[in-house]
Amino acid sequence: FLFLRANLLRAILILVNLCRANLRDVNLSRANLRDVNLSRANLRGANLSDARFIDADLRGADLRCANFKRADLSNADLNGANITRATFSGANL
Repeated sequence: FLFLRANLLRAILILVNLCRANLRDVNLSRANLRDVNLSRANLRGANLSDARFIDADLRGADLRCANFKRADLSNADLNGANITRATFSGANL
């Protein structure tokens, strides 16, 4: 899947399989990504502020420079994810 720079503001993507998707620089702010599979996905530079990643699979994802401000990452799996320069201020981890 290729969603490069897409505007997915307030998208509802519950239980979606986006494994290895290219979501670089995408706007997913305020999106609902509960139980989504984003393992090994490219989310570099993405705006994920105020999004819900409850029970999401982010294993091995590229999250460099991503904005997770005020995001809900309750029970999300970030094992092996690259979070270099990602912003998590106010996020629920």
